[in-house]
Amino acid sequence: MVPTDGLTNSKDTGDVTEARSILELTSAGYSVSVPFGDNDSYDLLVEVDDGFIRVQCKTAWSVDSRVIRFNTHSQTTADGEYYERTYDGEVDAFFVRYPETDMCYWVDIDDVSGHRMDLREEAEIDHPAINWAEDYEFDGTIPP
Repeated sequence: MVPTDGLTNSKDTGDVTEARSILELTSAGYSVSVPFGDNDSYDLLVEVDDGFIRVQCKTAWSVDSRVIRFNTHSQTTADGEYYERTYDGEVDAFFVRYPETDMCYWVDIDDVSGHRMDLREEAEIDHPAINWAEDYEFDGTIPP
């Protein structure tokens, strides 16, 4: 189940996440550009020393008390047909907002596989395949 933040639709929720992403990034001193229209695979361009980072903004939701999840793919309908596609080669990172705790996360595209990603807040075991939420918390610095 994807969160709605009490908003009326997923577009509103996405707009809030995008606005929060811009606030966090610009507050940290980054220059942020927003592409015109909704046809690009990325939501933001963030200027860094050696160029730009293409960022897709996503809203996470709770799977259970220990795991949050966000989609790493796009879903669209065109001419009555449903399409899903990943962002491989089209974005460099995800800026993820988790409304329940008001936390934000920066996730590099290289850390993502498949159509969704889970970030664990806690687990009974420590396994190399676990993506620990705290490792991705946005602290105002974009990892190199």
